[in-house]
Amino acid sequence: MTDTARPDHPWWKKATGYQIYPRSFADSNGDGIGDIPGIIGKLDHLSDLGIGFVWLSPVYRSPMADNGYDISDYRDVAPEFGTLDDLDRLISEARARGIGIVMDLVVNHSSDRHAWFEAARASADAPEHDFYVWRDAAPDGGPPSDLRACFGGSAWTWVEEVGKYYLGYFSPQQPDLNWQNPDLRAAIWDMMNWWLDRGIAGFRMDVISLIGKDVDAGVFEEGPDLHAFLQEMRRETLAGRDIVSIGESWSVSPETALLYCGRDRGELDMVFQFNHVTQGWDETFGKFRPKPFDLPRLKRVLAEWQETLGEDGWNSLFFTNHDLPRQVSVYGEDGVHRVASAKMLAIALHMLKGTPFIYQGEEIGMTNARFTRIEQYRDFETLNHYEDQRRAGVSTEDFVAGASVTARDNSRTPMQWEAGPGAGFTTGTPWIEINANADAINVAADRADPDGIFETYRRLVALRREKPVVAFGRFALHAADYPSVFAYTRMLDGTRLAVIASFSAEPVEFDVPEEMSGAGTSLVTNAAARRAISGRITLAPFEAFAIEMD
Repeated sequence: MTDTARPDHPWWKKATGYQIYPRSFADSNGDGIGDIPGIIGKLDHLSDLGIGFVWLSPVYRSPMADNGYDISDYRDVAPEFGTLDDLDRLISEARARGIGIVMDLVVNHSSDRHAWFEAARASADAPEHDFYVWRDAAPDGGPPSDLRACFGGSAWTWVEEVGKYYLGYFSPQQPDLNWQNPDLRAAIWDMMNWWLDRGIAGFRMDVISLIGKDVDAGVFEEGPDLHAFLQEMRRETLAGRDIVSIGESWSVSPETALLYCGRDRGELDMVFQFNHVTQGWDETFGKFRPKPFDLPRLKRVLAEWQETLGEDGWNSLFFTNHDLPRQVSVYGEDGVHRVASAKMLAIALHMLKGTPFIYQGEEIGMTNARFTRIEQYRDFETLNHYEDQRRAGVSTEDFVAGASVTARDNSRTPMQWEAGPGAGFTTGTPWIEINANADAINVAADRADPDGIFETYRRLVALRREKPVVAFGRFALHAADYPSVFAYTRMLDGTRLAVIASFSAEPVEFDVPEEMSGAGTSLVTNAAARRAISGRITLAPFEAFAIEMD
């Protein structure tokens, strides 16, 4: 079956998302922390880009151990970000510009400061006690298992008042919710409906693949009850609403993807997966010791997902988000070829099938911060792993060298709006250092250039809305083993696109496959426009283009 541009396709299949990390986007009051009024003040920038919805990282009330991914009140806004009235105004102002607000739903765990957990840890008789995952001590009095938390240390924390350990799969400050409790699930459904009734455009669901875990069997990712819970969620909250649901999973594979987002599953609209990211991590040391970049390996993963969700389900498309380093510093080149490689990555990604996500600053080619001292980092994942690896004998110098490439703070430095002190982000002292290159790389400078990176992104966003073949065309990979060129076609109802992107900082000789050859119309490029390709062509450093063939 061909997935053509049917009139009943939901709006989000032709839309482009934009992720905002509120703490680092725009500070309206000079306290050094981005906030909701600051976002409202920048909505015209997003409208000019043409995006369809904003994925808003958490703005809920939180002690901010994990910068908002530890929620203490799901129905209120953190004071540093503003008020609930501010958020309602953001939803309204965005809607007036044709932009939906998609909230980040973090329900695998809450904060240890949530009223539920405070009651749960005070008494085993409290109804909320069973909202969390508790286990008795091991016979020696220690933790129930040697499970390590994702952010370092033991995953188990002792509570003297109840004489038990609780599970904090990510950290002690993020106790896991017990989804086996129907009262807990009912409270979550009620909260979700409360937000949907306020007019949001949907949810991006943080680590949703963990909610069906079987702790005693040691099955955390994609546990036995995951899909039953997601189907219940659909029935109780999402069904019948014109919204989008996006499920994040670090474990989903091509073999399990359609269980989440197959059209007849009654679960989620799309899956947010990381196979293309983790293929570049060291098998033993993880992301803090990345492998050398291997384009054929990346192409194989991207192509497999295009094929897996080609006729059913739906892909999310991204290279960067708040958990990942800046894409131009990882897959491109953030020095002399920064502009060309930033545009190349945009073209290579946005011409794929799925819903693209632009992470704040990506549209102007922001780069990794490349911090040189551990004291510059704020992210407690990085700081906790630093302590673990230091105890294991890794030197500070070696750890910081890896973190400067892969740590989450690389993408969390403030948005660079203009040159000068504060980079247009704040009039105060920013909560984390601004990238040292902000005077040269900023929104004002890039948008003043008619051939800037922003203009390439704006063109790509428009093409997805206007060209059915971009949104819905079938994907075919070509020259899979070619070491420095990503080449593919998209086909729909007789329309054919040829997309070629060089990942090399040097000129490349490329033999155009016969099935891609021909003449046509240039849709987007970061070099001189090509109207025909055949035989051997020479690609400029990081050249990329898409041609609609005659």
